Amino acid sequence: MKIQLVAVGTKMPAWVETGFKEYQRRFPKDMPLELIEIPAGKRGKNADIKRILQLEGEKTLAAIPKGNRIVTLEVTGKPWDTHQLASNMQKWQLDGRDVSLLIGGPEGLAPECIAASEQKWSLSTLTLPHPLVRIIVAESLYRGWSLNNNHPYHRE
Repeated sequence: MKIQLVAVGTKMPAWVETGFKEYQRRFPKDMPLELIEIPAGKRGKNADIKRILQLEGEKTLAAIPKGNRIVTLEVTGKPWDTHQLASNMQKWQLDGRDVSLLIGGPEGLAPECIAASEQKWSLSTLTLPHPLVRIIVAESLYRGWSLNNNHPYHRE
């Protein structure tokens, strides 16, 4: 199973790229973690946010291979503890499809992305900066994998 993280935003600060890549490289070859960045629409004083969100949504959905399970990262999603995430990851593997996790931009995800999702995952009731979410998701997924595989990274 391949896990694809589709995130709105490019040109992340070095600490974000370093943090994400640290966890990305730890994944086994049979469960690679891939990052696809979707360019954020230009936001200015008179920006049409609804239109920008729609375009970001179209580009996000176009980046997802047909048949992938779509999981959106949303404040209003369901909170998962580490064991619940690990359980979801096992179910995803048994399902036989690749997984695409979607992270929105400053205004979140387009309604079309939310409508296409099979699961909605909330990392926190706090609004988190979208660059930081990449690192948190990568670490959480790696921890879930380590729990499922009795790897020493996750200790009770």
